[in-house]
Amino acid sequence: MSELIRCDRLCKDYGAQPVLNQLDLSIESGRIVGLLGPNGTGKTTFIKLLCGLLRPSYGSVTIGGYAPGPETKAMVSYLPDRLYFADWMRAKDLIGSFADFYSDFSRERAEAMCASLGVAPGQKIKSMSKGTKEKLQLILAMSRRARLYLLDEPIAGVDPAAREFIMNTILANYPREATMIISTHLIEDVEEILDEAMFLQGGRVVMHDSVANIRAQGKTVDGLFREMFRIAPVYGTDLAERTGGRDAR
Repeated sequence: MSELIRCDRLCKDYGAQPVLNQLDLSIESGRIVGLLGPNGTGKTTFIKLLCGLLRPSYGSVTIGGYAPGPETKAMVSYLPDRLYFADWMRAKDLIGSFADFYSDFSRERAEAMCASLGVAPGQKIKSMSKGTKEKLQLILAMSRRARLYLLDEPIAGVDPAAREFIMNTILANYPREATMIISTHLIEDVEEILDEAMFLQGGRVVMHDSVANIRAQGKTVDGLFREMFRIAPVYGTDLAERTGGRDAR
């Protein structure tokens, strides 16, 4: 497998606040990578840098040897963490727009996924539930024949019963030679499809390893995440007062 993504001393600041700090990493083609970490650790910022929606403050990032720009936009399929379509549009309008705009978009694949995920092509976005809107965005992202798929919280608004079906849909429509980066807090629902896990904290990569190595240590990715980012409860004065000075149990 060949290297697809490379970051050298990649930094992103918002004013005086560093969000990503000195990222050095390499991701190969043909890998599914979990981008994991607590809120505010730079996951969405990293994805937006890969998309070319943000520019590095320092350092560099390349995809297929190119800095984010026209060359990389043709090979990257992005699913954002929020809806960005006009609510008067219908599902079939968006499918038509994507088919016109992206040469690697498959209308047939999109229509088949709409049928399997229960998205009515004629339904307007404003009448869709949050979960249906997220399914539609996923359909549009996965109907491209891209080299890199960037999925930011792809199943956050979907009910638990549908998550396994959606993950199977992602796998069925994912070219094996491509790379996929999934940012999510629902680790237990996605870890079965992951090849690698990358943990961010304080704007840095604190761990990047294969899922096979993590499991060889007798751990799950979800369990390791909880172990690394466990927050201890704080018992302060207010709690003591509310419990009459008794131990909180």
